[in-house]
Amino acid sequence: MTRRELDAAGITDPALRTAYARCRLLNARHGRTYFLATRLLPADRRPAVHALYGFARWADDIVDDTGAEATTAERAAALDRLEEELRRALTGPVPSTAHPVAAALADTAARYDIDPAHFTDFMASMRSDLTVTDYATYADLRAYMHGSAAVIGLQMLPVLGTVTARALAAPHAAALGVAFQLTNFLRDVGEDLDRGRIYLPADLLAAHGVHRDLLLWSRRTGRPDARITAALRAAEDLTRGVYREAAPGLEMLDPVARPCIRTAYVLYRNILDAIARSGYAVLHRRAVVSRRRRAAVAADGLARVAAARLGTAAHRTPRGPSRPDARSAKEAG
Repeated sequence: MTRRELDAAGITDPALRTAYARCRLLNARHGRTYFLATRLLPADRRPAVHALYGFARWADDIVDDTGAEATTAERAAALDRLEEELRRALTGPVPSTAHPVAAALADTAARYDIDPAHFTDFMASMRSDLTVTDYATYADLRAYMHGSAAVIGLQMLPVLGTVTARALAAPHAAALGVAFQLTNFLRDVGEDLDRGRIYLPADLLAAHGVHRDLLLWSRRTGRPDARITAALRAAEDLTRGVYREAAPGLEMLDPVARPCIRTAYVLYRNILDAIARSGYAVLHRRAVVSRRRRAAVAADGLARVAAARLGTAAHRTPRGPSRPDARSAKEAG
């Protein structure tokens, strides 16, 4: 976390400043695409975004990266400790012994009045990852993604701000979280399979003659299969449909927040493009967006940030006899 961001957000307590810096590090390490997009937000809102994503990464690391030798019971116990840390931080004065990520999250939740139920739902989905290894239907997967992805969009909404009633923007924010996660699921099919998990709905796979053993065979041998390609293409189509659900919400956001979310939206959809260009070879290699493309999207985002800030400044500029220069400029434009 930069000093400028913390100062802009009015975070002065030294311990909290350290806590937010820890969250920023987690976001930078794990969320390359979204970390890039977050830099397009006004400085005062970035710490909150890092706190929300830092917490999500912390929980995800417990589920996936506690060590190959960690048992399900040990991971469940670690999630218990995390949930207790979170409960104590959200329901009263943050203990001096609180984990930095929990402290930053509690501070963000209080500042932006974020519904605690979103964190409860998130933890429920994290717990399911300890025992659930596949999903029979898309409806089943969508229920899981409510807690693992949709609530991330809902947590973000108060931080981003809206120009409409928040309730109108909420379904689109939730859909965007789901679209991002579906994109990750499609990109990471091979890596998830190595962990014993399949996040593509079984009914979608079965419609194309695909089952777990076939996926394992392709992963092990490096050989493609037309049935797998067809199923992955169908998963791509499904995901693009969710992006269409999310799209109307972009214009509902505070103008100064739109470039950040639009950049993330474009970059994540570009991952789908990269998957398609690779021939849907996600079982054998990770699809990535080129640095050149990422730079171009980021540059467009920066231009949009500048335009949004100019628009905001113009909106706030007094009009009238005391400012003839502003009036003349408007007439000249």
